[in-house]
Amino acid sequence: MLINPLSMSGFNPIIVPGLMVLIGGLINMSLHRIEEGHIGVYFRGGALLQKTANPGFHMMVPLITSFKSIQITLQTDEIKNVPCGTSENEAVYDMVRKFTVDYDKPLIFDKVHHELNQFCSVHNLHEVYIDLFDQIDENLKNAIQKELSDMAPGLRVLSVRVTKPKIPEAIRKKL
Repeated sequence: MLINPLSMSGFNPIIVPGLMVLIGGLINMSLHRIEEGHIGVYFRGGALLQKTANPGFHMMVPLITSFKSIQITLQTDEIKNVPCGTSENEAVYDMVRKFTVDYDKPLIFDKVHHELNQFCSVHNLHEVYIDLFDQIDENLKNAIQKELSDMAPGLRVLSVRVTKPKIPEAIRKKL
């Protein structure tokens, strides 16, 4: 009669494959990749860490540490084709710390809406649509950049393009 020494010791043969799956899963969760043109920022327990990561593969403590990839190359935001970008890791850290990873919403999107509303509220339709339309892009760029220089020094607005407002055909013919 053959006796299996492992069965006599109380060793369960399912434990080894289970441990291998568990360890493999933890390694898989800790390995992540930062794409070219991005910087990784890390959060531990919801708190932003000062550490940033350059493009490539990196490891982190799974379930405790998380990361977000922040684009640092030229980007075009969909609101009115407003390009913006930064090239310094420290500027990225400061921006994410102050404004979260969605920094472009308060710094760009909301400011565009505000500035356009300010402009339109002091001009009539003829001025907005014809007389002053060619000045809107530059004025908007300057207004956004002025605020960014104070709030987010690493962020620069390269250009702004505002499309013609959509107005009803009957009103447009009167212009």
